[in-house]
Amino acid sequence: MPIRRLPPGAEYDPNRLLDAIIARLRLKNDAALSRVLEVAPPVISKIRHSTLPIGATLLLRMHEESEFSIGELRALMVKPREAAQVLAA
Repeated sequence: MPIRRLPPGAEYDPNRLLDAIIARLRLKNDAALSRVLEVAPPVISKIRHSTLPIGATLLLRMHEESEFSIGELRALMVKPREAAQVLAA
């Protein structure tokens, strides 16, 4: 099974995804998000700084907690101008 990558020309933006989840869950900050997702705070920091990708397990945890669909979470991972193209695909 091939690994799904971002569409050509799309730019990865994990901050947009994390901020959307924080807003949806009405959390105060990244530390609160790490507690909800049951990961260490440095994991969220590394994701924000694009040094650690969002893995499948964490993506599923985000889905369970935020009730965003997996498709919505994937769309939130790209910069806004590409998001409409990803949702259409």
